[in-house]
Amino acid sequence: MNWKSEISAAADRIAGYAQVTPVMESTAVGLAFPVGMKLEHLQHTGSFKARGAFNTLLSSDVPEAGVVAASGGNHGAAAAYAARSLGYPAKIFVPEIAGPSKIALIEQTGADLSVVPGEYANALTGAQQHEEATGAMQIHAYDAPATVAGQGTCFAEWEAQGLRADTVLIAVGGGGLIAGALGWFQGARKVVAVEPETSCALNAALQAGAPVDVTVSGIAVNALGARRIGSICFGLAQGVTSVLVRDEAIAEAQQALWQAHRILVEPAGATALAALLSGAYQPEPGERVAALICGGNISPDPLGV
Repeated sequence: MNWKSEISAAADRIAGYAQVTPVMESTAVGLAFPVGMKLEHLQHTGSFKARGAFNTLLSSDVPEAGVVAASGGNHGAAAAYAARSLGYPAKIFVPEIAGPSKIALIEQTGADLSVVPGEYANALTGAQQHEEATGAMQIHAYDAPATVAGQGTCFAEWEAQGLRADTVLIAVGGGGLIAGALGWFQGARKVVAVEPETSCALNAALQAGAPVDVTVSGIAVNALGARRIGSICFGLAQGVTSVLVRDEAIAEAQQALWQAHRILVEPAGATALAALLSGAYQPEPGERVAALICGGNISPDPLGV
């Protein structure tokens, strides 16, 4: 697949639907060097996921039964928001670990929501059963070409905004976002995959030589808790630099963003930056780095809404 052209087409397709999110460079988060950041937590519904959801719906013939999605929270909110924006009914399955703020966010879209016991894999089973029973169209959270192309628009947009980094650090759950980055950059920039030690499907797959099931837990599990890396991501990620970070480092990165810039993000949103702050990834002298801030749906809602 020509990912560059697919992502360019997706960018044209979702223009006017997805937000153009701001970028910045910081020297105040506690590093000895500047770090570029793209604030994708300011996207519709608080994460990059709206890009893939809009691209999927705008490039598909949506059946009368509407759409269905399984999610740890952010993808479900994005799919529900995109469906509502385009006039389609949506059925969303999330696990209990999604947490109250993400569940409330989905409810606010008016989607039909089912909260299931367990983790993301359980929600995916429910969504697949609903798809088979009703004929609704599945919007996969990460392992579908339209989803990956949509997420890749984030990086096309970042380059158009003047991205100067040699290396871009990206948090990984199921792999849709980093797959989009790899598909867009095509090796022109180094991409570093950052995962929590307790939810590391890509790292485990790279070590095993194939996607494998992993046990997931930790403070970022409701966004980065895919049990198995997506096949599209695995195919694109051969040779990618993969690093792991502790939950404590993620929490410290959240604090650093808040203290330095009053940027309030969920754990997943701070995971890429955590690799720099903790030293899990150490740039070479003169290496210019950037981190994607990918999600802002912190739980509990800090304003209690």
